[in-house]
Amino acid sequence: MVSPALLWLIAGAILCFSEAIFPVAFVAFMMGISAIVVAAIALVIPSFPIQVMLWLSLSTISIIGSRRFVPKKKASNSVVGDAQEGETLTEIPPGKIGRVLYEGNSWQAICADDKMSILPRQKVYIVSRKGNTLVVLPEFLPSSSE
Repeated sequence: MVSPALLWLIAGAILCFSEAIFPVAFVAFMMGISAIVVAAIALVIPSFPIQVMLWLSLSTISIIGSRRFVPKKKASNSVVGDAQEGETLTEIPPGKIGRVLYEGNSWQAICADDKMSILPRQKVYIVSRKGNTLVVLPEFLPSSSE
């Protein structure tokens, strides 16, 4: 019969190596490290149910603890990629939403300057995106000379 410590060690190695093949944000790796720690504890505590509870506890704590090292996804305020030009389909009044043709589709859009309006059929540059609304600036900014 194989000792529980050896089973935990094999399970830990398999979990650690599976993270290299199928990356799942350190989850399998942390579970593998926990299994290796439980393998060492199994030499002292022979009760298998206690070993399982220790493994589950260590895995949970280590997974939660490792989350701060995993990069977070960007928020919905994202900068738009390569094609950053569009054309207004409707007027975009100051602080209000209008429509812009961008990448062949009609999008909601708002001017980045909430005191500026943009006329229809004007070329605009997409500055960023908030959800499904584009934040745009006109191609030519009005001069500020008074």
